[in-house]
Amino acid sequence: MKEFVKNDTDKPMVSLVEPTFILGMAEVLTYGAKKYAINNWKEASNKDIRRIKDSLLRHVLAYTSGVLLDEETQFKHLHHAAANLMFLDYLTDHPPKS
Repeated sequence: MKEFVKNDTDKPMVSLVEPTFILGMAEVLTYGAKKYAINNWKEASNKDIRRIKDSLLRHVLAYTSGVLLDEETQFKHLHHAAANLMFLDYLTDHPPKS
């Protein structure tokens, strides 16, 4: 019988990411998609990047102040912060044209 071989030693171990964190972030993104539009954040301009940073910092500051849930959405501030980090990461790799 042959031995199973899979050359994935240097690939990211995606299973290390906590599933509930991914789902929490997905809830935040789904809320935003319904409120605005799917992937609306990809249309951000250069001036919007500051607004995304401000949102990120508001969520982090709320969390560090002991407030766990966002008042409007009732989702975790950390999941909102993660969504903002994803936006900034994407916009760093795909800079807005304006």
